[in-house]
Amino acid sequence: MRALILAAGRGSRMRHLGDERPKCLVELAGSPLLERQMAALRRGGCAEIGVVRGYRAEMLERPGLHYFANERWAETNMVMSLATAADWLRTGPVIVSYADIFYRAALVRGLAAAPGELVISYDRLWRELWTRRFADPLADAETFRIDAAGRLLEIGGKTKLIEEIQGQYMGLLKFTPAAWRAVEALLATLEPPVRDRLDMTGLLRRLLGANAVRIDTFGTEGQWGEIDNPGDVELYEAMCERGELELESIRQ
Repeated sequence: MRALILAAGRGSRMRHLGDERPKCLVELAGSPLLERQMAALRRGGCAEIGVVRGYRAEMLERPGLHYFANERWAETNMVMSLATAADWLRTGPVIVSYADIFYRAALVRGLAAAPGELVISYDRLWRELWTRRFADPLADAETFRIDAAGRLLEIGGKTKLIEEIQGQYMGLLKFTPAAWRAVEALLATLEPPVRDRLDMTGLLRRLLGANAVRIDTFGTEGQWGEIDNPGDVELYEAMCERGELELESIRQ
């Protein structure tokens, strides 16, 4: 299994923690997110790890990584970063990770083993974490609905109804070549400015709307996080101190 970390952007919303470095180099409990992602992916069974670089690419040099370049990182969104690794995506399954999250190796193993052409991970206990991150969890949360078989029905919409949110999409997903073919076919129908602005949730919504590929889900319960601002770092480190969050060691 291969893995791909989408790390082309800069951490502008991290203020002093990310002004001069890619967001994946923000530290959590003394270790950069990138190091935590690499450790979890390797322990989770990913023998080869690639990184899509853009902003301050030279800062992401690490032994044993394969690099892809999004030269237009400042003008494009996540899907165009993903497309730079099309050769990998066409030839075998790939676990794709956002650069601003952390997670455990068990989640990677479960996602890799989950059946389906396109499988996305989600947190069933999202509300507990989002209540801590936001004064109003619904201000940031988006719709997420699945059927009894775990098939994705809806994602990424705004809602005022907690019942329309069955989980939080985590930014860790698996593509097979069949799924990537469906993505490439869909992207070919879009005008370049639309493709450039397309984020991953937007891509998933378009795939659902076109019925282009079945999207399956793999659920977990906590023990992960998204870091979007300095307050998130403070929250997770406080959770670690209270024993509410257990970070895995980055040592192999």
